[in-house]
Amino acid sequence: MAQKLFIGGLPFSVTSERLREVFAAAGTVESATVVTDSGTGRSRGFGFVEMATPEEAQEAVSRFNGRDLDGRQIKVELAKSPDRSGSGGRREGPSRGRPRTSRW
Repeated sequence: MAQKLFIGGLPFSVTSERLREVFAAAGTVESATVVTDSGTGRSRGFGFVEMATPEEAQEAVSRFNGRDLDGRQIKVELAKSPDRSGSGGRREGPSRGRPRTSRW
């Protein structure tokens, strides 16, 4: 079962292909993506790598967390699952969680 990793602190020059090449040293890379700004196309300084097995993912964390990649110290950790429960997150709207009452 594949395991996704969060990679933070990436130099803006790192591409998805470069990320794939680096993490291949720890095992089979299923996917590697540098997150980019939708307006400018510029890297946002973080990305995700999906390793083929949990063991390879743990090896990648051990090998690369805190290490230098093209001049910057990167952070590598197991990616957290998105919260899909519907709770949490920012509340929208003018009431922001307060009951609606008349102001007059």
